[in-house]
Amino acid sequence: MEADVTVIGSGPAGLTAALHAEKSGAKNVLLLEREEELGGILKQCIHNGFGLEQFKKDYTGPEYAERLIQEIEKTNVRYFLNTMVTGLAPDRTITAVNAEKGVFQIKSKSVVIAMGCRERARGSIGIPGTRPAGVYTAGVAQRFVNIDGYLPGKEIVILGSGDIGLIMARRLTLEGARVKGVYEIMSYPGGLKRNIVQCLNDFDVLLHLSHTVTEIRGKERVEGVVVSRVDDRMQPIAGSEEFIGCDTLLLSVGLIPENELSKGAGLELSQITKGPVTTETMETSVPGIFSCGNVSTVFDLVDYVAQTGISAGRNAARFAAGASRGNGSSVEVIPGENVRLLFPQRYGFEDDLVLFIRSAKPVESPVRIGISPLEMRIKKPYARPNEMIKVKVPKEKLKGVTGSIEVSIAES
Repeated sequence: MEADVTVIGSGPAGLTAALHAEKSGAKNVLLLEREEELGGILKQCIHNGFGLEQFKKDYTGPEYAERLIQEIEKTNVRYFLNTMVTGLAPDRTITAVNAEKGVFQIKSKSVVIAMGCRERARGSIGIPGTRPAGVYTAGVAQRFVNIDGYLPGKEIVILGSGDIGLIMARRLTLEGARVKGVYEIMSYPGGLKRNIVQCLNDFDVLLHLSHTVTEIRGKERVEGVVVSRVDDRMQPIAGSEEFIGCDTLLLSVGLIPENELSKGAGLELSQITKGPVTTETMETSVPGIFSCGNVSTVFDLVDYVAQTGISAGRNAARFAAGASRGNGSSVEVIPGENVRLLFPQRYGFEDDLVLFIRSAKPVESPVRIGISPLEMRIKKPYARPNEMIKVKVPKEKLKGVTGSIEVSIAES
């Protein structure tokens, strides 16, 4: 098979990329999805809060997905469901398999990867103890409750305060389970402020900062966990152990971009985001392969994911059409003072530079985002590691830049 643009993954990033690739002139756009329906993770996210920036409406996940799918249906985008992509080569040849075609290949002029991310599991964080039933990642529990109709347990402890864990604290409470606490190893929460308020405070679920689970107990089923306070180096403090009886432990301890295809294609990966290194056009280190959404870096809001999808789709269509592209040079975008994460990591002088920034430590007073060598100082009311800061730098201001661009956060 041949295609102008092939999009791998049909979550919010993939759907948006396919839409905007076609809108930008690509005649033959393919969308590949390994599940039986389009929508990716949106199908199980039945809470609201989607589309506030993009559509100026407050959708649930399935409603947001439905809106994008309806737009896809009005276009000439072809999509294959139940299709697993097993390989992506640097020459943009895709190997995939499904029940109808068996193993087949697609030669695509450009490719957009939008595979999303996976959850860190128990093995990633090394919790000691037995290995009983009842230990789940928060996303798996979300699917059990919202799609399959199963309650994972009645007495729940949640480790980590990522957004999925916070949302599941509320969801399980509404379903009649008792959430006995959310335990976060950091000294600040990992999820959005609005989720802390709406999912924990409004339902009287306690958040314990600087705490972690140091042991899981139980033989056939979880019988309880031991939690401990941690010090400044995040090491458990001896003597602070407390046993909490429960039948289920949910893990909300972070997400990792889905990297298997990226590695196979030889894409340069960032040690910080764990996703591909990209420019402002979402192009990776391999020409013609573009990256968007949570496979690039883990975003807070679906609107940010969609924004990267729009850029990836447009630029993939331009690449497929052979449009002229800058002078081919790019400069590094590097984190400076109090910046833990920065996306994108390179600037290629083709478009405005839209930066997504996470601070290294929380600052609750007004801050200045500094962009060097430009004399730009952008004010923000605060900087929190759990809430991305979005900053747009116009292309015109960056014309004369020859070296790296450094981004820093300082108190105002």
